[in-house]
Amino acid sequence: MLNRLTELHLLRGRRVRLLRRFLAAALLLAGLLVALHPASARGAPSTATVVSARDLPAGSVLRAADLRLTDLPDDLRPAGALGRLDTAVGRLLSGAARAGEPLTDVRLLGVALPAKGDSGVVTVAVRLADADVAELLRPGQHVGVVAAPDATHASAELVKDATVVTVHRAEGRGLGVDKGPLVLLALPVSVATEVAATSLERPVTVTLR
Repeated sequence: MLNRLTELHLLRGRRVRLLRRFLAAALLLAGLLVALHPASARGAPSTATVVSARDLPAGSVLRAADLRLTDLPDDLRPAGALGRLDTAVGRLLSGAARAGEPLTDVRLLGVALPAKGDSGVVTVAVRLADADVAELLRPGQHVGVVAAPDATHASAELVKDATVVTVHRAEGRGLGVDKGPLVLLALPVSVATEVAATSLERPVTVTLR
């Protein structure tokens, strides 16, 4: 009888140890799941946010394939972050964006580009005659475009309202490289060809608005 009681006591002890080990393993697994699971699944407030689906260069015309929606915790979501894809599709990206970067209202220009074949706005690259003027330009800024006079032409305002997409500073400035800064401008289709052609023949500058 004593041997039987001893066996029962040992059996209960093994069961208790196994139960404790099982509970410890279960708690460890639960902790890992909480750490790896999205904040929204843990009950933290989150909001759908538009992020870039891949690395995007400055001046990109955003398409649906360039974007995706993801839930971001509200305490990590930047101010002005977009919550719907249709608010970003067709817009101009003012600066480069890394894959997964949340897109905010200040990163997109107020100009939406039309679909191919429609009349509207296109992006034109021009080199400015005065590099110091380019230092004053910022993406989204509205400017006028003026062609400087030459032997056969008087100065002329080519367009009253263009939008700065981005500015590429001249490489090798101060090292004898005679290249003005390259500026991407969003222009109406009706004047885009004239501005592009004139900028190749005559010095071009912009007026600040």
